[in-house]
Amino acid sequence: MTLPSGTHLNRYEILSKLGEGGMGEVFLAEDKGLRRKIALKVLRAQSTSDDRARMRLIREAQAAAALEHPNICAIYEVGESDGQTFISM
Repeated sequence: MTLPSGTHLNRYEILSKLGEGGMGEVFLAEDKGLRRKIALKVLRAQSTSDDRARMRLIREAQAAAALEHPNICAIYEVGESDGQTFISM
């Protein structure tokens, strides 16, 4: 599913891939509205149609957003764009 550089999801532009895991891939992206670099975790394409996977990603974002610690990233948004579910952090 790797998204190529230059792909846009809402206001985020993909710059490069950082890694991948069981649920999806993580990309370095630029928030065009706020002009800052962010990490964008995108749910795998085959999991997008799976409501349980989407809910698990949303719960992950909610759990991380409830925590405040220097070693835990801040969650900016959980969203969808062109059928892709993502977390920006």
